[in-house]
Amino acid sequence: MDLQALERSPAKDDYLFGRRPAWFAFGMTLALMVFDYVDRQVIVSLFPYLKAEWQLSDRQLGALVSIVSVTVAVGALPIALYADRASRVRSIVAMAGIWSLATLSCMWARGYAQLLAARAFVGLGEAGYGSVGAAVIASHFPSRMRGAMLAAFFASAAVGSVLGVMLGGVIAARWGWQAAFGVVGIPGLLLALLYSRVRDYPTVALDAAAEARAKSLTATVGHIARLLARTRTMLWVCAGASAQLIVVSALWSWLPSFLNRVHGVAPAQAGMQAALVVLAGAAGAVVWGALIDRVGLRRPRRKLAVLALLCSTATVVLVAAFSLPPAAPLQFALIVLGGFLGTCTTGPATAIVMDVVHPGVRATGSSVLALTQNLLGLAVGPVVAGVLSDVWGLQAALTATPLFGLLAGLAFVVAARSYEADKARANEPAEGMAATATVQVATAPR
Repeated sequence: MDLQALERSPAKDDYLFGRRPAWFAFGMTLALMVFDYVDRQVIVSLFPYLKAEWQLSDRQLGALVSIVSVTVAVGALPIALYADRASRVRSIVAMAGIWSLATLSCMWARGYAQLLAARAFVGLGEAGYGSVGAAVIASHFPSRMRGAMLAAFFASAAVGSVLGVMLGGVIAARWGWQAAFGVVGIPGLLLALLYSRVRDYPTVALDAAAEARAKSLTATVGHIARLLARTRTMLWVCAGASAQLIVVSALWSWLPSFLNRVHGVAPAQAGMQAALVVLAGAAGAVVWGALIDRVGLRRPRRKLAVLALLCSTATVVLVAAFSLPPAAPLQFALIVLGGFLGTCTTGPATAIVMDVVHPGVRATGSSVLALTQNLLGLAVGPVVAGVLSDVWGLQAALTATPLFGLLAGLAFVVAARSYEADKARANEPAEGMAATATVQVATAPR
């Protein structure tokens, strides 16, 4: 089967195995994404308890969030390389089991160093999940639906963050912060077992030389990097998406503490209020993903112009919100609006990367985006805000961090210049790829 012809043919733009397997794969992948982020974000509502019990600085608290993103970034590319050449489904089952067990282990941490190490293993388990899961969804569904489906998939991260923040605050208030990790770690283990019933998509075969290089991780990384480096668009989208995630991660990580310290809201209630902002972000990701899909139907480069506009608007709204005095009645409403706007890159950035890389390295291309988003975005936001908070105070820190959104907007403007040309080249034979990629026709694992 000529996969490149299949990708280009409108008549073949259909579900890979049919509607039912596609929606089952989507539902299972989305459910695991929810608990991925429950396990990541449960800790932010525990900050007041940890600060009081262990006398931690804001920089140390921020590092408990950022360490997950660092280990996700370190592991994302090797796992995606393995998944691209072996099995997406088995990789996801293993990842979910590891991060769930690591979350459970946080219950027994007896000091900051132990908790930081356990959180690092949470990230190691989650490494590659977003990119491999996105590749599964993108391959099951027609290309005309990918932007919206991927937006919904990544929006589920916001839903998981909402649940994590809410559950962490409520459980800690009743049974202590250790119990929060125990409760949220169990569902991921159960979902991992069920995920083995998802149908994997057939592996796209490389040529003999490329398959030989795949035996060496170093050679494979270099080979795939050369393939991906053909696209300037992807590099600028990685930069823009990462800068915007600095804004989002700082807001999501520190808003419960802001409400607790500045407004005097109890930790459990602060988690509930912060969850509204995260939920607004989830809704925004879906809305902007669908809108940007429609905007780009006739002129694809308009997608990036709209992304630039949304990032800049989110910056203005959030800076204005945190510049207001705490008693201002509009402050929380503006924060919610900023949260709604701030997640605009969630689905479209991944969809754009999928558009401009070869079909045989989709999971790897997505993992490069995931690596930069985690290492330069999600890992940076909480620590930068924590460091600024130690120096200036938390409100000033949350006023300054949204300015990274302006850098995001600029990067998307630059990416628009090369997007259409890179998209047109995506299905052309690349160095080291077979001129007509073949598909393994053995029955995919269920």
